[in-house]
Amino acid sequence: MDLDKHDSAAPGRGQPQKPVVPAEPADPAGAIRASDADRDRTADILREALAEGRLDAEEHAERIDAVYRAKTVGELEPIVRDLPANRPPRQEPAPYAYDPDASAGPAENLVAVFSSSTRKGRWRVGARTQAFSLFGNIEIDLTEAMFGQRLTVINATSIFGNVEVRVPENISLRGSGTGVFGNFEVVTLEAADPEAPVVVVNGYSVFGNVEAKPKRGKRIADLHDRLRKHLGH
Repeated sequence: MDLDKHDSAAPGRGQPQKPVVPAEPADPAGAIRASDADRDRTADILREALAEGRLDAEEHAERIDAVYRAKTVGELEPIVRDLPANRPPRQEPAPYAYDPDASAGPAENLVAVFSSSTRKGRWRVGARTQAFSLFGNIEIDLTEAMFGQRLTVINATSIFGNVEVRVPENISLRGSGTGVFGNFEVVTLEAADPEAPVVVVNGYSVFGNVEAKPKRGKRIADLHDRLRKHLGH
């Protein structure tokens, strides 16, 4: 009898055990150490808010001070949580990088008289190209070329000859011309990217052929990286 009393008096005997609630794990993303770029992007949001009148000068100064004292990404988020751009925007690379001085250069001349002329491979395309074929053949292949400017104009003239232009599939191709007892054909192409290069082929053919069209399977997906390296940016 005494043993039963002793057992019933023991702590926890006869009472249901409360389940142990595991501690919630800390947000792993918020614990990441903030970089200088993270702080700068957050500061940009604050500058926009100040310019729009969402923050006054005193609030802006206080928050900027907090930004550059923050040690983790989690400490940066509350600083801009009540602002429209409450998260630093993802920085996307510019789709294409053009040289502002590229269009000022002289036109390139390609001439084939009872002969042939070819321009292809890794070369930098000028803003203007003059192609003249008389009983000859000219091939202009832009599939591996570097576009220093957005608009490239090719003026093609073929008299008893042939001018062929080939471009990548992901740029825009346009043109206008006339064939007199010959053929002038431009396969119109519009790129999905509004900033992609545009090639315009104009001219005429007399008893000859001028043809411009995309080359299947050829694209310039990494154009902006190639051009920046070429320009040394």
